Amino acid sequence: MSAFTDWDILRNLLLAARWTVALSLIAFAGGALVGLLLTFMQISGRVVLVQMTRLYVELFQGTPLLMQLFLVFFGISLFGIDVSPWTAAALALTLFSSAYLTEIWRGCIESIPKGQWEASRCLGLNYVEVMYHIILPQALRIAIAPTVGFSVQIVKGTALASIIGFVELTKAGTMLNNATFEPFKVFGFVALIYFLLCYPLSVASRMLERKLHASG
Repeated sequence: MSAFTDWDILRNLLLAARWTVALSLIAFAGGALVGLLLTFMQISGRVVLVQMTRLYVELFQGTPLLMQLFLVFFGISLFGIDVSPWTAAALALTLFSSAYLTEIWRGCIESIPKGQWEASRCLGLNYVEVMYHIILPQALRIAIAPTVGFSVQIVKGTALASIIGFVELTKAGTMLNNATFEPFKVFGFVALIYFLLCYPLSVASRMLERKLHASG
């Protein structure tokens, strides 16, 4: 008979969920920084930068996140560098999220009518002034909702980090299941916690889309 009470199981899962949240925040922040740089590279108009960015985006969008985790975790060690599961998971999720955020933000910028670019140039504004005063404020309004919505994918993506030994919510659930032999109860709690993490983000995304009238 299991020595774990329901509260013991839930408490341990909540403790592990802290690492899920921490990893999600790091991946989102890192992905946003890299994605912002790549977005400006892609809209720069310079052929070399555009092609490099497209290759990067297609590489990370066209391969499974699980494979990326394996390549980062085992690949870097080939160079004699000891990589912890935490570092490998953070790096892989950062690269993964940056590729998708780049495409989201590029699409938002390019959705601004070309006439606004032309009108701004007619007023004598240079490229930086056009971007800062005209294009980016409108693109930001459009980008907020899909960016918040994509954060749900990052949270769910952290579950794959359990494969390389990172102890987050899913890994903790597996360990507790091995100790209690109650998979329905343990993974039911795991699913509930993921839902409580992701549902507010989904609601916030829909609310922001309606509030900012992004579709219009």
